[in-house]
Amino acid sequence: MNFNVKAIIFDMDGTLVNNIPYHEESWIVFLKEYGIMIEPENFSAQNHGTLDEMIIRFFGNDLSKERIHELGLAKENAYQNLYQLHIKEVNGLTPFLQKLKQNNIKTGLATMGIPASIDFILGGLNIKNYFDEITGGIEVLKGKPNPDIFLKTVEKLQVDGKDTLAVEDSMGGIKSAKDAGLKVVGITTTHSEEELMDNGCTFVIHDYTNIDLN
Repeated sequence: MNFNVKAIIFDMDGTLVNNIPYHEESWIVFLKEYGIMIEPENFSAQNHGTLDEMIIRFFGNDLSKERIHELGLAKENAYQNLYQLHIKEVNGLTPFLQKLKQNNIKTGLATMGIPASIDFILGGLNIKNYFDEITGGIEVLKGKPNPDIFLKTVEKLQVDGKDTLAVEDSMGGIKSAKDAGLKVVGITTTHSEEELMDNGCTFVIHDYTNIDLN
């Protein structure tokens, strides 16, 4: 992997933690409570965008902002209740973040998660202090695969996109980062190495162990 970069921007879900199966299960159970039935094999195609975009996708666009927010928090609570006993970083993450700090490589987080979700993961792993800038889904109007969240994070870090790597696990995230002008490192928590490379990653890792910045 070429670390001749000034910054690395990480996705959160599926990248810092291998939690996508818990997100999917909580969505399916949550939606079922409201009479919305979706099969697990059909969910991944719907799993993109901000939390508000997903609530509208499943519940319709005639909801008030207050109701969208209320439903979003209810779904988040369902997810946290399901995942809280299983929270664990992808192998080697904290030592890797420490290496980046030691080598003066800026770090950003670009996630569709809401503040409660970001605090849940970063607080649970005790890694918030390793990130120079954090951008959540509430800060953009359009979620991944739209590039806005990566463009915003690059701007916050005060770096150029060509000097920045993104680490992503999802196809929508890869497209988002590439459309923002970033090179993308794929991580195989959700998709295979072949799928990640076929969708435009320049390099693929399985976790954060044994990565030599030199």
